Amino acid sequence: MNHQLIERAAGDILKSKKTIAFTGAGISVESGIPDFRSAEGLWQKYDPEEYAHIHAFHSNPDKVWRMLKDMFTLVMTAKPNPAHIGLAELERMGLLSSVITQNVDGLHQAAGNKNVIEFHGTHRTLSCLTCAKTVDGTSLKMEDLPARCPHCLSLLKPDVVFFGEPIPWQAQAYSFKESKSCSAVLVVGTSAIVYPAASIPIMAKEQGATVIEINMEPTPLTGSVSDYLISGSAGKIIPAIVEEVKRRGGKKAEILQS
Repeated sequence: MNHQLIERAAGDILKSKKTIAFTGAGISVESGIPDFRSAEGLWQKYDPEEYAHIHAFHSNPDKVWRMLKDMFTLVMTAKPNPAHIGLAELERMGLLSSVITQNVDGLHQAAGNKNVIEFHGTHRTLSCLTCAKTVDGTSLKMEDLPARCPHCLSLLKPDVVFFGEPIPWQAQAYSFKESKSCSAVLVVGTSAIVYPAASIPIMAKEQGATVIEINMEPTPLTGSVSDYLISGSAGKIIPAIVEEVKRRGGKKAEILQS
């Protein structure tokens, strides 16, 4: 771990008037949820066009629910890791305005983050496409799947954004507003290839924000959009940044010293 970059990131967070985090699948890998595109990911087992497109759900929901059962097993048994917990701590310290996540696992909320924008929806709730009733996904057991509406018995769909579906407009509008108004953004565990989500750090950079990238390997942002890349495990890097922020006394102490 590059301690000079850890110190630089802590300093940038302390100087920033408003910091946001933008997270992807990489932050949840240490919680036991493989990146869907990885060798162990769901898209190796299930063709996304065949199982994860909204047309597939409408035409053959029972088939799609075979994939969703596997997804539920991963998501519902996962626990927040030190990277999630570190971001929640930064929020509690008043140093993180929001988390914009591409993940649907709810782990940021489980770690304690209050202001989470779920760009691609969530597995924590399901909706009936017939009567629009919403069901708490955390109350379901594996033997309840595929889930049916308690009101009309139609099959339920998780409130995740399937391929072919639009991004929820409120999530997109709020995300873009946050990215255009921040002065620093932590980009954590994302390949930065899925749009429109990948445009969030680019928008922030265009408005003059410092872009701090935390990833296992370089991405299309590295060296062009990111000010610097801290390579390695988010579960080690983010707690180290939090500790360095604490060592410097937090935001109030930094302001008093300046």
